[in-house]
Amino acid sequence: MQVHPSRLMKPAILILCTGNSCRSHLAEGILRRALGADYTVVSAGSKPAGYVHPLAIQAMAEIGIDISAHRSKHLNEFLTQDIETVITVCGNADQACPMFPGQMNRHHWGFDDPAHATGTEEDQMRVFRRVRDEILKVFEAYASGRRDQRAS
Repeated sequence: MQVHPSRLMKPAILILCTGNSCRSHLAEGILRRALGADYTVVSAGSKPAGYVHPLAIQAMAEIGIDISAHRSKHLNEFLTQDIETVITVCGNADQACPMFPGQMNRHHWGFDDPAHATGTEEDQMRVFRRVRDEILKVFEAYASGRRDQRAS
């Protein structure tokens, strides 16, 4: 039995946002868990904030995903890597996104930025949870499609 070369490589998926402090980290954690070890999932920003938002870390911990070791990165860190798929999760990143070597796919799914939430910490957490749950639904559906595609 011959193995197709694409089955030997681990596809790399880059999730982009402007600040790389909330949405892209939520998506990275969710997609990494959903796809497992057969994929490399990373995130970056076009203008990184320099930190991962503490409420994003808390919102993910509530669903059993630890992103506390994530760091805010600039998309330039990945320009020389073989990125198979780029997914942008905010409008600014979609417009600022360059093409990557080997890039075959590009998707844009925009989500509200929970970092702009106001009010009490609980008010802000409600926004983080809502955005997390929206990202969860979209990225788990995407992961399911990728797993089906890889199995065929």
